Amino acid sequence: MKRDYRRWYSPRLHRDMELLIFGHAGAKVLMFPTRDGRFWEYETLNIVASLAPKVQAGQLQLYCIEGLARETFYDVGRHPADRIRRHAAYEEYILNEVLPLMASTNSHDCTIAMGCSLGAFQAASIALRHPHLFRKLVAFSGRYDLSMKVECFDDLFDGYYDDEIYFHTPTHFLPGLQCGWRLDKLRRLDIVLTIGTEDPFLDNNHHLSHLLDQKHVSHQLHVWDGRAHRAGAWRRMAALYV
Repeated sequence: MKRDYRRWYSPRLHRDMELLIFGHAGAKVLMFPTRDGRFWEYETLNIVASLAPKVQAGQLQLYCIEGLARETFYDVGRHPADRIRRHAAYEEYILNEVLPLMASTNSHDCTIAMGCSLGAFQAASIALRHPHLFRKLVAFSGRYDLSMKVECFDDLFDGYYDDEIYFHTPTHFLPGLQCGWRLDKLRRLDIVLTIGTEDPFLDNNHHLSHLLDQKHVSHQLHVWDGRAHRAGAWRRMAALYV
């Protein structure tokens, strides 16, 4: 399998950013890591290996990127307003640096946003906000409202709230979405969500599914046995749904 390492200085983030590319052709998969994951996480968790048959056959090309969780949502030294602004800058990096790289590397017309855990939130946030840039969203074990407290998972904005948080949170902006053009693009997305029956984010996934139904956005919600918030389950999910 072809493996390519890239690194460059991002003028939007004012730091070097790294990524790994696996494969030579096919639909492009933008892969967001988990909270503590780095750009090599999906390789070390063998999720890349679970997709190897499709990658080697030229059906998929994987772009494994940094997640910047420790500079955004989990940087407790930043004010919550700065956390979401840093995340917005990260999104600009993806839109204006990573996606153009993907387009120049591979002309395939299908781009898939994919992620696990916090990466599922990031994949869903960008794909549902910019549905014209993606053909598919695959989100495993995600929490789609980071201001929600569940079990040991805290409100990542410490009670703070502003428009940036609203517009980056799928379960917040979807109810008020009225733009016909954007809704039409959303309704063309292939959306796959997965969650475990014992996962703390189960109710939040059902809520997101309900909101999508209200907007007549077709999607799949697969509920797996147990917690399913682990690499072994994600490997099987990836092989089935990506």
